[in-house]
Amino acid sequence: MSFDIVFNYILKRTGVDYGAGQDGFARLLQRLGNPQEQFKIVHVAGTNGKGSVATMTARALECAGYKTGLFVSPHLISPAERIQINGTPISKKSFSQVIVDVFQEEEDELNFFEILTAAALVYFARKKVDYAVLETGLGGRKDPTNACTAALSIITAVGIDHTQYLGSSLAQIAREKAGIIKAGVPVISGAMNPTVREIIAKTAKVQNAPLTFVGQGEPFWESSVDIPSGRTLMRTDDGSVWPLHALGARQVLNACMVYQAAKTLGLPARAVKKAFETVELAGRFEIFHSGKNTVVLDGAHNPQAVKLLMEFWRKTALSEDAVLLCGFMKDKDYKKMLALLRPYFKTVIVTVPPSARGAGEEEIRAALAKNAQIVFEPDWKKALGLALSHEKTLCTGSFYLVGAVRAKLENRAFKRV
Repeated sequence: MSFDIVFNYILKRTGVDYGAGQDGFARLLQRLGNPQEQFKIVHVAGTNGKGSVATMTARALECAGYKTGLFVSPHLISPAERIQINGTPISKKSFSQVIVDVFQEEEDELNFFEILTAAALVYFARKKVDYAVLETGLGGRKDPTNACTAALSIITAVGIDHTQYLGSSLAQIAREKAGIIKAGVPVISGAMNPTVREIIAKTAKVQNAPLTFVGQGEPFWESSVDIPSGRTLMRTDDGSVWPLHALGARQVLNACMVYQAAKTLGLPARAVKKAFETVELAGRFEIFHSGKNTVVLDGAHNPQAVKLLMEFWRKTALSEDAVLLCGFMKDKDYKKMLALLRPYFKTVIVTVPPSARGAGEEEIRAALAKNAQIVFEPDWKKALGLALSHEKTLCTGSFYLVGAVRAKLENRAFKRV
């Protein structure tokens, strides 16, 4: 069965309101031979930063000599990006085969994310990885990745998102994220909000799980950005410089979490430093150039992430006379995101991300003030063309839009910094 047919079929099962559930998913794993027990796991949850932390952690394990699986979402260009070993996505043939193998053991109807999680675990077991880094899809407590017992749990920044599934308050969402904490398993968290910290701390205490909170400056006390090289230069208290191949307001904190995670796992510092220098964080403040055009891609897709993005963006020379190209999902707080974005751009182009969940003109117009001046172009390809008539563009609001634009830029010979 072809890759496209398989993926389009499982897309029809998108949703979290149905599926096998925790008990059904656990039974499925048993029928599959409990693949999750055949390697060590690092489990990552959070509202923002979890994809970056998961990717950096996997790269650090790889640089330390471990064969490392990585399961992340969403993908930018190909679904195969969701399941990787040592930075290489699963082949289309293997993807199709492992999905079919999961279906052969299906009794309770699985949803989209359950299928992919099971497929990733089976694939990692077959390839005999030493470690697998698993990013939660939604929340944590009820997420299918939580069927696994990890060697280390990481909880990144927690904010308001997915309220229809996780709860409307920060405390409710924090409890869902803290649900990945297991008995006796070490926990590292970069959460800064006092309410969130309290909930994580209480959960860790109940589970007798050693907890380390990581703040900005542990161990990187100073940092500066080098936009032309696409790097952040982080400095420790002894003055040594650690280049990080990433830009953005939160990436230093993410690096601090990964550093502590590597320390907990016993990885050598040289491996972590190499990982930071060479990691590829697609869709996270990526800069592309071609001729006079510069395009920055950032998948910020909730108000917390957009606020941090704008705090960083306005401090860079890239922000001068740039145009905004944005698109959002219907289930996101696009009204608040637009309010945070609009003050920094004279020209705003809104489009519809290539997804059935993309917010269209009716939703966007309703979210804008009557005097808001925007260009609405539903075709994202035409919208990109409009943006490229300007020298500098920021594209944000949705990983679906960022992924589509990224692929188009690569086809047009844009070069990544």
